[in-house]
Amino acid sequence: MLRPIIHIALHFLVPAVVARIGYANRWRYVWLVMVSTMLVDLDHLLANPLYDPNRCSMGFHPLHTWPAVVVYGLLLAVPKLRLVAIGLLIHMGLDTLDCVWMGTL
Repeated sequence: MLRPIIHIALHFLVPAVVARIGYANRWRYVWLVMVSTMLVDLDHLLANPLYDPNRCSMGFHPLHTWPAVVVYGLLLAVPKLRLVAIGLLIHMGLDTLDCVWMGTL
């Protein structure tokens, strides 16, 4: 039960740390943009069951596939989308870490 709580907390804390360190003068806005990328989890609505605390998101949900991660990485090259790309990559990194913690990757 502790792993899912830590996982969700990290989705808020890691972007906050990145925003404070990398964008100190506008960290609140940057944090909000990065946290908003959690909307990528809307692809979980396609799963049955909707939520499974022991399911690895990476490779299972359409927006959590490795080709999608490559696209998110390419978005780093687009200045207006860079914060979104960083948020998505943080999200995918944390979801990958969660899969490692579960022993599924």
